[in-house]
Amino acid sequence: MDELFIGLMSGTSLDGADGVLAAFPEGRVQVLAHAHRPFDPALRGELLALNTPGDNELHRAALAANALARVYGEVVTALREAAPGRAVRAIGAHGQTVRHRPGQFDGTGYTLQLNAPALLAELTGIAVVADLRSRDLAAGGQAAPLVPAFHNAQFARSGQDIAVANIGGIANLSLLGADGTVRGFDCGPGNALMDLWCLRHRGAAFDDRGRWAAEGRVLPALLEAALSDPYFALLPPKSTGRDDFHADWLDALLAAEPSASAQNVQATLCELTARTVADDVRRHLPRARELLVCGGGALNDELMRRLAQALPGSLIESTASRGLAPLHVEAAAFAWLARAHLRGEPGNLSAVTGAHGPRLLGALYPA
Repeated sequence: MDELFIGLMSGTSLDGADGVLAAFPEGRVQVLAHAHRPFDPALRGELLALNTPGDNELHRAALAANALARVYGEVVTALREAAPGRAVRAIGAHGQTVRHRPGQFDGTGYTLQLNAPALLAELTGIAVVADLRSRDLAAGGQAAPLVPAFHNAQFARSGQDIAVANIGGIANLSLLGADGTVRGFDCGPGNALMDLWCLRHRGAAFDDRGRWAAEGRVLPALLEAALSDPYFALLPPKSTGRDDFHADWLDALLAAEPSASAQNVQATLCELTARTVADDVRRHLPRARELLVCGGGALNDELMRRLAQALPGSLIESTASRGLAPLHVEAAAFAWLARAHLRGEPGNLSAVTGAHGPRLLGALYPA
């Protein structure tokens, strides 16, 4: 009988924690159950606030990490009910990224995921693999993205160039070459700016199905100003986060467009995400004729329409077409990384992150 693993993910969208219960027959993931728990407004607000400098950060971060572990614990409880009587070998718990500055300041930089893995192990009675990014960073890498190795194991097809876009708060690409090569990097903002703008003007956490963006029109000057950000011209390996694309970044651009309507700004932000993903596919895997999309972006009909418009002649579809629901993919990747840790297998790809070589990722907190 296949060993079971749980993967837990809370991403830059800050909508809550997703978890999957997974088995790995012949090394490919089989999701047996999925659970989601939203963050309450206080925790979401604190996690967002901790992305920027503030008062008493160490104390606040420690308590937020404890609160996050308790949400994770609720997800684990729900998942275990799907397979009563079967043991779970380990939990892969990503934590919540609040700062991501690889290579900066002292040549090494840092990436910080709030988490309380010891508390999670106590709450669940299951071994926890956490701190999955710091070893890659210590080895000279970006520590992100980590999902391309999993995407390759799950979605690659011999002889075909396939791109996989994981569009959460930030968008990242995995480029699966027909020759077996794997590359990947963060493209730029995914849903984060659209969500921010929607919350500010509509009081909703996100633009459901992209309906509001579909009502607007793209503002060419605003789009070009956004695309002029130096990050988009950088060559990979590269990674980004809310440290680079945040409310102040957007407000600075909008200072030149004071009369722009809110829905036109939303349409432009949607186009920005689609354009940056499509441009990077064309630039780095030009023969790809298939783009698989996962993360919350796969549920945004307007974003998917704009991706299809930007990549004419390519098949744009959700990873559900390959047997893995778009909201399951990232959590499944961290279950896969927990399994790799216990098997003594490296979880990073130096061609993706720029690390000096393959490394065993994560730290183990035994049950």
